Amino acid sequence: MTAAETSALESRVGHHYQMDGTYVVGREKLREYARAVQDYHPAHWDVAAAQKLGYSDLVAPLTFTSTPGMTCNRLMFEQVVVGYDTYMQTEEVFEQHRPIVAGDELHVDVELTSVRRIAGRDLITVTNTFTDTAGERVHTLHTTVVGLTAEDVDPGIKTAVQTMMMHDVDLFGIGESDYHKTVRPEGEVRIAEDSARRPGTPSFDDVKVGDELAVHQTRLSRGDLVNYAGVAGDANPIHWDEGIAKLAGLPDVIAHGMLTMGLGAAFASAWSGDPGAVTRYAVRLSSPAIVSAADGADIEFSGRIKSLDPDTRTGVVIVGAKSDGKKIFGLATLNVRFS
Repeated sequence: MTAAETSALESRVGHHYQMDGTYVVGREKLREYARAVQDYHPAHWDVAAAQKLGYSDLVAPLTFTSTPGMTCNRLMFEQVVVGYDTYMQTEEVFEQHRPIVAGDELHVDVELTSVRRIAGRDLITVTNTFTDTAGERVHTLHTTVVGLTAEDVDPGIKTAVQTMMMHDVDLFGIGESDYHKTVRPEGEVRIAEDSARRPGTPSFDDVKVGDELAVHQTRLSRGDLVNYAGVAGDANPIHWDEGIAKLAGLPDVIAHGMLTMGLGAAFASAWSGDPGAVTRYAVRLSSPAIVSAADGADIEFSGRIKSLDPDTRTGVVIVGAKSDGKKIFGLATLNVRFS
């Protein structure tokens, strides 16, 4: 994409729409997603365990909003952010204002919030906001991708992808000539507050800067990638087709960035004891996890407490993730509330 075309896309920043209807959070969908990201915290699976922590029902894993977000963002990347041959995820920020639970009925807003040109490439940020029926925003999700063109990938990918994508997905500019910008209506934004200190979370008095989280090993197979693609609605074939992955300039099939983030969140919730303890999770991706058909992929997660705030009894945890000796996360941080 040329600088002039980037400028035209920049004029679309602020484009907003809301998902038709609402997204109703179901117990089985939460369990399905938790299984896909290998998160076996009891609060995602057992209602009694969730209620013991003070929740009304099963709790959504921290990165669960990526699933309705993926569905809602399709229109953005099919009709608003156009002109690219493919996209590569680079950064994700999850802001958990209050934990989402089964039974929540959510309105989902989508907005193109930023287009930046850095080193000849376009970084595009789309923001999803999730609001409950009481009118309170419960979660904010910022997704940043880099738009790739024929200079970055084999031009044959355009034809190949069209025959591999799901029947109702088209990444190449449906309705581009009919573009009309719509913006978010003005109105009060109310952020949900969740100040509960639940049992199971480490006491602030028992942790200190420099404390390390026990290393955790996770394994991914091609089957895990296909399952996650179906659960999360991410139909990009670079996650399951070797030919498409190589046309995109990759050495082999790669794990979804969102999947590796979900695994990292599972690692964190197992340590914290409460999925609702994390208020913010930011991940900048570095290298993808290569998942070969023969060997799969092993991912090692580690963590360290970077800072603590005695006034709020909160802290920042740095999370590391490596696969095949390479860093998957360039920088990943968790903001955690302690008891």
